[in-house]
Amino acid sequence: MIQLSWDQIFKSSPIKEILHDIKPKVQKEYQHHICYPKYEEILRAFDLTTFESVKVVILGQDPYHGENQAHGLAFSVPATQKAPPSLVNIFKELEDDINCSKPSSPDLTKWAEQGVLLLNTTLTVRSKLANSHVALGWEKFTDEVIKVLSDSTNGIVFILWGAHAQKKAILINEDNHLILKSPHPSPLSSYRGFFGSKPFSKTNEFLKSIEKTPIDWSL
Repeated sequence: MIQLSWDQIFKSSPIKEILHDIKPKVQKEYQHHICYPKYEEILRAFDLTTFESVKVVILGQDPYHGENQAHGLAFSVPATQKAPPSLVNIFKELEDDINCSKPSSPDLTKWAEQGVLLLNTTLTVRSKLANSHVALGWEKFTDEVIKVLSDSTNGIVFILWGAHAQKKAILINEDNHLILKSPHPSPLSSYRGFFGSKPFSKTNEFLKSIEKTPIDWSL
């Protein structure tokens, strides 16, 4: 199998054209509004998780829109910040699922470095305005990323929490990958089936079954 890098993929069509279209819109937003994450962290998920290392994809929607929260990884915030409600519920399920000690940090960088691509479908947001950058074209980009991962690799676990993420299942070849679906971990929906869904143990069982190193989910 040809070894690909994100740099190669981002320079190939149609992703190259999509990014070319998005860039001036994003730059304008950052010039005229407070936006998150920091401009240099927009593609941080791809810096931390190389293409060839991807074992798991966890899909979020758009970045946290509060000050100093978003840092380029879906669901994650810097260690200096308090865990947002959805992440609190993710940690609760992590504890219940694999009897893992409560994480001491809300920073999920350790997961990303092990091959967990923490991908928001929209990569930027205006301060205090959720979903404010949906129209910039980010979903065209992230849809293509999901398709390239599905078509060019085997044995990835795609974790789709909530209706928005689950719409992306049509982009994934289920014969070659494992798709795990459940309600979103937000306080509004976590009790409808997110708790007890055991995504962490199911992911590691699958990875071990195909002779890949499981994820150390402890933080």
